[in-house]
Amino acid sequence: MIEIKVDDEHFKKIYLDEVQKRLDKFELQVLLLDSKQLCKMLSLSWPTVEKIFLSDPNFPRMRVGSKWLFNRREVQTYIDQWSIQTRRYD
Repeated sequence: MIEIKVDDEHFKKIYLDEVQKRLDKFELQVLLLDSKQLCKMLSLSWPTVEKIFLSDPNFPRMRVGSKWLFNRREVQTYIDQWSIQTRRYD
């Protein structure tokens, strides 16, 4: 007779890891970011984002009521160009 032992905690961890991967993938498909999502995308604090990017009138943003929203694709394009320019001056 064959006996199979299942470690529920191990399967739970695998399941939760997979769910998180799918949520992360879904998050990448979101068109508009709020300020928290932008900070997460850039790995920067909000004060740093304000200082470096929001002070630039060319940074893609829109204000809806009191909330800042950012187009993910436009931000990515801006960051790509910004990083190239920043590297030139280093």
